[in-house]
Amino acid sequence: MTKLAEWFTGLFVVTGIWYSCLTNNIILNNQDWHSWLVPLYGVIAFGIYSLFVVLYRVYTFNDCPEAAEELKMEIKQAKEDLKKRGFKFEQ
Repeated sequence: MTKLAEWFTGLFVVTGIWYSCLTNNIILNNQDWHSWLVPLYGVIAFGIYSLFVVLYRVYTFNDCPEAAEELKMEIKQAKEDLKKRGFKFEQ
């Protein structure tokens, strides 16, 4: 099963349960107003999850000094090649 199919299946199940709560097919014991806020709760939870994922990935981001040096060398070679072709760099 692809990841897209997994997400659609989960979305379908959650939407079905939410719709059942809204149409009173599932009794909620005097908490009906929470069933109207379930989409908002989902958006808030997704936002918090996304924030933590981004912060974690930034925190664990690795520096690559070898790649930085390689990139500097490629830039230097490109500038030399452009100078040979007549491009003038202003500083």
